[in-house]
Amino acid sequence: MTDFASRARAAEQAMRDVFPATPLQRNAHLSERFGADIWLKREDLSPVRSYKIRGAYNAMRKQPGQDLFVCASAGNHAQGVAFMCKHMDVRGVIFMPVTTPKQKIQKTRMFGGDKVEIHLTGDYFDDTLAAAQEWCQREGGHFLSPFDDADVIEGQASIAVEIEEQLGRVPDHVILPVGGGGMSAGVASWFGGRSHCVFAEPAGGACLRAALAAGHPVTLDHVDTFVDGAAVGRIGEQPFGLLKQTPLSDVLTIGEDRICATMIEMLNVEGIVLEPAGALAVEALGDLQSWIRGRTVVCVTSGGNFDFERLPEVKERAQRYSGIKKYMILRLPQRPGALKEFLGILGPDDDIARFEYMKKSARNFGSVLIGIETRKPENFVRLFAKLDEAGFTYSDITNDETLAQFVI
Repeated sequence: MTDFASRARAAEQAMRDVFPATPLQRNAHLSERFGADIWLKREDLSPVRSYKIRGAYNAMRKQPGQDLFVCASAGNHAQGVAFMCKHMDVRGVIFMPVTTPKQKIQKTRMFGGDKVEIHLTGDYFDDTLAAAQEWCQREGGHFLSPFDDADVIEGQASIAVEIEEQLGRVPDHVILPVGGGGMSAGVASWFGGRSHCVFAEPAGGACLRAALAAGHPVTLDHVDTFVDGAAVGRIGEQPFGLLKQTPLSDVLTIGEDRICATMIEMLNVEGIVLEPAGALAVEALGDLQSWIRGRTVVCVTSGGNFDFERLPEVKERAQRYSGIKKYMILRLPQRPGALKEFLGILGPDDDIARFEYMKKSARNFGSVLIGIETRKPENFVRLFAKLDEAGFTYSDITNDETLAQFVI
């Protein structure tokens, strides 16, 4: 056993003093759908509903005598640190982005109680990280990186230790969500090539792919914070050092709307609540069908800290991705019966979900913003054909990101 493997196993054993191993569950629905033996490593069922408690605990237990810990987090690492601060009776100062979902902020306060104080600063994680590090240098304490720390990486590797023990063998494939790279680096290092590791990143935060392409960590020009648990603009130096030999073909970039579709499916079909980052590995299965058929696959569902106030947005994005909801700008003639004519074109499964009439005085046409939901994507082919036949002028703006920011 390598030195890293020995430390990872020791970390996994130490964690049993705090929480039991998270379940490894075979998923019949996904197995049948993809023709594979698919298992979910349910990190969403840890005490803080994410794997981050592992790295936090392992790093903190290696600092005996330290009574002040400082961290920056988009939410899950914060909860892990807060939980362990209360458990170990030490003080924690936690920096979180202003954009962090309220649910994660409230849970951090709940887990830490009077042992933690929270500072909300920065719109993006990297701004928050800089503020936390500056505070720590000025005020003291031990800084707990969410991913760029050898002890944190070692702690996250305990996931792989449990997978191998629970499965009784090494899986053919392990699919890992990637944010800053700590968990991915730890799990991949444990398996050491014995299992094929595939890495899934959100399209709006593909920092591992960017680093592999450049040969070193780079800072992304823009980060989409929707997948808040994996929205990192620069992969950690230490994780990249362990992942730098990864072929680009093993790194998948997953669109945010696609992730929403998986979140809705897992909630409706399986009753499993996953946050956007937690759904990354499951959604990646769709890109791997030719690789995984007949194989044993483990998807790490990394977190379930989902604020249900976001559910309408998730449903909206999932519908747009699935092709059953579209938005259009319709030029409606300013004459009696024009609206009735348009309504008559709609099919029996078509439902108007939004209607904003923007008539301008002294004009022959008025602009209408219309949102339509239907049961099957092909219904829109029929609808658009009938609109063309009737001579209506319209623009499908569903996938126009610029317009969508303002009108959808």
